[in-house]
Amino acid sequence: MAEQMPPKHQVGSSSLSWPAIFCFSNKIMTTKTSTSSSFDLIKWIIAIAILSTGIVGFYYFEDKSLLLRVIALLSFAGVAVFIASKTFKGRNTIDFFRETNVEVRKVVWPSRQETIQTTAIVMFVVVLVALMIWALDSTLFWIVGLLTGQGG
Repeated sequence: MAEQMPPKHQVGSSSLSWPAIFCFSNKIMTTKTSTSSSFDLIKWIIAIAILSTGIVGFYYFEDKSLLLRVIALLSFAGVAVFIASKTFKGRNTIDFFRETNVEVRKVVWPSRQETIQTTAIVMFVVVLVALMIWALDSTLFWIVGLLTGQGG
């Protein structure tokens, strides 16, 4: 009786194993980051300078309308975030938030009844533990009073 073996990959196949894919993609990412890191640094410096200008301007024009100062500060912050989002880390952060949004959509949220029941149980346990701690504290206070001769 011959054993059935899974088919072997051909030596010259075009598909890469996962370690090779990781190393290959890591080299591409390293190459991209090394060529664009100087541009990324410039973008970060510009973004921080714009944000700093907005913050300084917010306090410098203290005698002006608060609404206008807040709108200006939010505008400066928006431009700074836009510039920062064009960097490698900025794109990674945006991708992270997109993936997080997808994962939040996958969550099965409890119904209103389950939420109310769980909240009631938590509140009951909190009150129960508070009463137990109060009773323990009162008992220990009474015992210490007896031992020191100050109560009882």
